[in-house]
Amino acid sequence: MKLSRRSIAVVALAVGVALGTTACSPSAPVTSSLASDKAPALTGSITVFAAASLTTTFQDLADSFQKENPGTTVSLSFAGSSDLVTQITAGAPADIFASADTRNMAKLTDANLVDGTPVNFATNVLEIAVPPGNPASIKNFADLAKPGVKTVVCAPQVPCGSATVTIEQATGVTLTPVSEESAVTDVLGKVSSGEADAGLVYVTDVKAAGSSVTGIEFAESSTAVNTYPIAGLKSTKSPKLVAAFITYVTGAAGQKKFAAAGFGKP
Repeated sequence: MKLSRRSIAVVALAVGVALGTTACSPSAPVTSSLASDKAPALTGSITVFAAASLTTTFQDLADSFQKENPGTTVSLSFAGSSDLVTQITAGAPADIFASADTRNMAKLTDANLVDGTPVNFATNVLEIAVPPGNPASIKNFADLAKPGVKTVVCAPQVPCGSATVTIEQATGVTLTPVSEESAVTDVLGKVSSGEADAGLVYVTDVKAAGSSVTGIEFAESSTAVNTYPIAGLKSTKSPKLVAAFITYVTGAAGQKKFAAAGFGKP
């Protein structure tokens, strides 16, 4: 059957309307350029070497980060910063290093093991920790040098030990500790167990210890403020995950947790 020109025009118009209706139908597939712009979900595992004084806060940060990024695993290893530097230099598998001072971070930077520029994320100062009841009646920094007082400090190569030396030099008070520990958590442990009359730890350690110790602030602590830097390591196989975790630590989420733990701003 041969269609007239008018019939052909009517059919064309009907087809056009039908196609337009289909395109506008809610059931029609819709594509968006935004879908291709969405960043892929983070996946993989990283190992973070962090100063002992960061234990509680970093455990909290890692848990929060993993909940927000279900495909990730953040493993944590804590020790004195100087011990961690020794381990990393010897080839220990780590993706990130968070130090309790800039000096130990500089050791890794000088060894060409750090990827990029370290970022400072917190500060900390020392406080005197004594067992509940303060049996030795410690009131100030000078009391730590009194005969018979069993004082425990960090070893000089550890950030908290280096800070102790700085305060000794600033005050002219020389301590004679009964032991020098490789991590601030070890100092805290000896005080809380009653093995020592007093110990020099960070204000954050005293806060985290709760009722197991009593903290005594002293003005001279301001002469030794420790700055905490964090950086990714060149040996990592997960640079995107490393960058994301560092951003989390240094960003609003991390800063809120550090403030709550008693850390100062970088």
